[in-house]
Amino acid sequence: MAALALRALRGRLLRAAPGRAGRGLGTARDFPSLEEKPQFPGASAEFADRLEFIQPNVISGIPVYRVMDRQGHIVSPSEDPQLPKELVLKLYKTMTLLNTMDRILYESQRQGRISFYMTNYGEEGTHVGSAAALDDTDLVFGQYREAGVLMYRGYPLDLFMAQCYGNASDPGRGRQMPVHYGCRERHFVTISSPLATQIPQAVGAAYAIKRADASRAVICYFGEGAASEGDAHAGFNFAATLECPIVFFCRNNGYAISTPTSEQYRGDGIAARGPGYGLMSIRVDGNDVFAVYNATKEARRRAVAENQPFLIEAMTYRIGHHSTSDDSSAYRSVDEVNYWDKQDHPISRLRHYMQGRGWWDEEQEKGWRKSSRKKVMEAFEQAERKPKPNPQHLFSDVYREMPPNLRRQRAALERHLQHYGEHYPMELYEK
Repeated sequence: MAALALRALRGRLLRAAPGRAGRGLGTARDFPSLEEKPQFPGASAEFADRLEFIQPNVISGIPVYRVMDRQGHIVSPSEDPQLPKELVLKLYKTMTLLNTMDRILYESQRQGRISFYMTNYGEEGTHVGSAAALDDTDLVFGQYREAGVLMYRGYPLDLFMAQCYGNASDPGRGRQMPVHYGCRERHFVTISSPLATQIPQAVGAAYAIKRADASRAVICYFGEGAASEGDAHAGFNFAATLECPIVFFCRNNGYAISTPTSEQYRGDGIAARGPGYGLMSIRVDGNDVFAVYNATKEARRRAVAENQPFLIEAMTYRIGHHSTSDDSSAYRSVDEVNYWDKQDHPISRLRHYMQGRGWWDEEQEKGWRKSSRKKVMEAFEQAERKPKPNPQHLFSDVYREMPPNLRRQRAALERHLQHYGEHYPMELYEK
């Protein structure tokens, strides 16, 4: 029995440390007998006989996977996803339509027509590249800068505008800040403002999908700043230990509101944290829509097939201000922003690729820009004309049966409006 137990332990130790990971540090050595090897259950390791602390940066950095360069040329033909022309055009048109919608809604906030907005300038490639790699039924947990994912899934411009205007057509009945989209039919969980709360929620959903034995995955988006929240630690750890089919997608855009990455963390980005939690990890060029597509597609496939979590860190740059409440010129230079806008933009990179293939030209570009702007403006004008939701919706869609305290509040509001309704612009609200 002792011999069997020893052989089993030897097998477990060998499986736990494939390739003798860690020997490159130069302090570990082989031991002649199994009894001399570490047998601690908490880690796979070897003994070292010299005092030496592990340096934070023992390697030059995790490489950034890319498929095409800044001029739209495929770097390695074996990595080209060979997407059909129709799909590439959909990627491009979604990115540019999102860009157009951003410009119009940003301007509308500056004119006082809506209360708040967040643009997606510079990060469009992370949205559509990942969205195209998912199945339509995969569940999406966004942070607040993933409008392109929802747009790629066919969410209409009318509803984007309705949500930002909080009018009667808004599925949320005007009770959310602008850009807090959600759509049950498109499996896009409604966005909430607090950073990183969606990470453990997404893991819980992935665990439920695993228990249901459904061939689906969950993708959870967040920024590098949100990865500093405790919810990120909880989510990563639970996903690994419970072996959940989830893809963590980190948009590392250089800034957490006004905090640059140099002040946000000292390690090698976010992908470097993955192995410590037991996550399969990769770093990709977020401005390369094909690199994002390849990484997300493979991570999604393996997450479903193997029931394990993956971490993708997409390196990109936030060209716009954090939101309409932010002035990024206070903490970064105009030259820095201009470089990413003019020299390394995901939209121009894909346009170079399409032009090189003869799939796109200047005439098509002008026509599409004109027609896409017309589409956005029509939805914009329609949203402005619609009334605001009936005030009664303040109390709906929360409980199946309205509790007494909400009934009292509703009655109080009705009495107030009966007495003082002339002091409010009630003509703007749905009857």
